[in-house]
Amino acid sequence: MTSFREFSQACRMIEATPGSLEMTSQVAELLKRVSPEELPIVTHFVMGEVFPAWSSQEVGVGAGILYAALAKSSGLSVNDIEGLIRDTGDIGETAVKALAKRSKGQATFSSFMEEAPDISIHEVFERFQAISRSSGKGSQTSKIKNLQYLFNCATPDEVGYIARLAVEDLRIGVGEGIVRDAIASAFNVPVATVERAFMLTNDMGLVSITAREGGAESVEGLGLQLNRPIRMMLAQIAPTIESAIADIGEAAIEWKFDGARVQIHKDGERVSLYSRKLEDISGSLPDITASIRKYVHADSAILDGEAVAMDERGRPRAFQDILRRLRRKHEVDSTAKEIPLSINIFDIMYLNGKGLIDAPLVKRREMLEGCVENGDSIRVDRQVVTSDPEEINVIYTEALRAGHEGIMIKNPQSPYSPGKRGKNWLKKKPVMETLDLAVIGAEWGYGRRTSFMGSYALACHDPKTGRFLPVGKVATGFSDEQLSELTAIFSDLIVMQSGTKIELKPQVIFEVAFEEIQKSTNYESGYALRFPRLVSVRDDKSLEDVETIGRLEEMYRLQRERGINPGSAEVGGK
Repeated sequence: MTSFREFSQACRMIEATPGSLEMTSQVAELLKRVSPEELPIVTHFVMGEVFPAWSSQEVGVGAGILYAALAKSSGLSVNDIEGLIRDTGDIGETAVKALAKRSKGQATFSSFMEEAPDISIHEVFERFQAISRSSGKGSQTSKIKNLQYLFNCATPDEVGYIARLAVEDLRIGVGEGIVRDAIASAFNVPVATVERAFMLTNDMGLVSITAREGGAESVEGLGLQLNRPIRMMLAQIAPTIESAIADIGEAAIEWKFDGARVQIHKDGERVSLYSRKLEDISGSLPDITASIRKYVHADSAILDGEAVAMDERGRPRAFQDILRRLRRKHEVDSTAKEIPLSINIFDIMYLNGKGLIDAPLVKRREMLEGCVENGDSIRVDRQVVTSDPEEINVIYTEALRAGHEGIMIKNPQSPYSPGKRGKNWLKKKPVMETLDLAVIGAEWGYGRRTSFMGSYALACHDPKTGRFLPVGKVATGFSDEQLSELTAIFSDLIVMQSGTKIELKPQVIFEVAFEEIQKSTNYESGYALRFPRLVSVRDDKSLEDVETIGRLEEMYRLQRERGINPGSAEVGGK
């Protein structure tokens, strides 16, 4: 078995490496070095995650639990731990310093004794599994004890990476792209083959062990699997209907519903529903589940759709009403009566044992219409294939009048590309595109909002490094009630505090509107949002949905082409 010390040493080397090619080489060497049993674990660990994205398992360790475990292991107080966090700005460095400062009266730690046996990678993973399984009364105590055990068994070099893994923020600059290339290099499999397998499985650990044991041929054999959700295909903004038709030609036009994306897996009588974040929401949506069983005539299928809540006038209800349904764990039936949902299905990726993502949209559409019967709360979304801008404008106007967001403009010959955002799917909305951004920090308010986090730091994502790059702050669009709710949510995500400033673990997504994107030297992304305001908290989205730095660059370019003033080079706060 490989010791966690070896993993920590590899992480330290990777963390100190500036170039992505060199980092890829070091990750590849690490993947080749560990045992087959450890390979999937290490693949996830090096990406800063403990479990695959599709899994319902989560570590569930917040700042309070982590600080308490460090306090118990070190003999320091929780206040001392918080002080170290303010000094270091990093939970890993804090863990190292805390255990180095342990009180003389504290019990001797085996982790700091020369004769102590090394803790293995697999033992660390098993402890995280135990933490994940902890629930109900006494779960917090159980989590603290398991973390305390890990800290007590680890060397000073290891505790930092254990602490970072506990909050799934390894901070060594390794993202999906580097791990994809490392797997390809380590096991002699084409990069494109690795990427496609990851698209279909949403599990880089599974891809890595398959590549090691079976090579390219086995990786090519990986495919969709029922009850293991895949990332959903995404759309780019279309500046105009005319430009979209110029790019695509004849296009498939559909309404863009004001609802929540739902991925549906039907396996006989078993129906599983997944949110855009790939969370299993089947128990919250019994009405949708019943409709799928009744109206989807297939032994097995994976479908893509949008859940919509309508009011008594036939207009879409507020998005927050839909989120109430998705979040509901108790009194589900009464909430379903209060907020009934319907599902508009617009794509199919799998049917009766056969994957369909490589089939063109026009073919998938035929198969979708052949197996889904329209019912009271389920329907196949209406689609019109045309290249006539006037006809498309009519459909666009109809969608807006019905209270929905706009239209989708799709290439009829396009495959279904999980997790990809490209020009095969375009969306046209009447207002400038909003952005989905990660919340990475906050500041305590003042005046009557002193007890609330009143301003939030936003970031886009850099897929090459896996880092989140600041793009500005948002402090408008919040009610006091919403600020109170958000403060409670973010209290479990605090990484460090210094004065009124707070660093948060990236987990919550804000949909933000803005006047324009401007160049900025004050933010690491190089861009800033002018007059940002909160549109909604996107509980249905995950970090994979956060806008990329490439997306901001493209939107900035489109602004310039449309003649919007790009603004000052010094916009934004420090």
